[in-house]
Amino acid sequence: MSTAQELVVAQQGSHQYVLTLDLPGRAVSTWTGTLTPGTRDTRHDIYLWLRDQITTETPAFAQGNVVFFSLEPNHL
Repeated sequence: MSTAQELVVAQQGSHQYVLTLDLPGRAVSTWTGTLTPGTRDTRHDIYLWLRDQITTETPAFAQGNVVFFSLEPNHL
C-alpha cells in the first residue's frame, strides 16, 4: 500500500455503516460512512446516533421506515 493510500485508510473510522430509510410512496435514501465508536458504545447506540444525525439534517426522515442497517468493522 502506498503512503497516500495508508493516509486515506488512517483517516477512516474503524467501522463502516450503511442505513437506508424509506418514506413509503415518497422517498428512499441511504446514508453511508465510517466512524469510530467509543469504547462503551453499543451497536444500538450507534444506530440511535445515526438516526438522530439524519433526522436533524432531514426532518422528514424522522418517520422513515428502516429498510437496511449495517455496522461492520472497516477492514478486509
